[in-house]
Amino acid sequence: MTLWWWLLLSCVLAYAWKLVGYLVPASLLRNPRTSRVAGTMTIGLLASLTVVNAVASGQSLALDARLGALAAAAVALLFRAPFLVVVLAGAGAAAGLRLLGWG
Repeated sequence: MTLWWWLLLSCVLAYAWKLVGYLVPASLLRNPRTSRVAGTMTIGLLASLTVVNAVASGQSLALDARLGALAAAAVALLFRAPFLVVVLAGAGAAAGLRLLGWG
């Protein structure tokens, strides 16, 4: 199969998975345990995606300016900065580190 067929298949499967979500009974969704598990899974998946994008380059680890940008954004989050400030802190840290020749 070509890449386009795989892409089309993944789109169809993702849409079908979304449609299956409408079949979940409402009583299950009102359960506090289900809400807690769903929230925890979302946070875990987002955190893992962030870390992989920050330290991976293909099949290997890359410790470059992205790691510094992630650290700067984490510090901004610790100080409860608004989202735009967090993004700008990360971007500024990455730009500064790259200007200094790191990554």
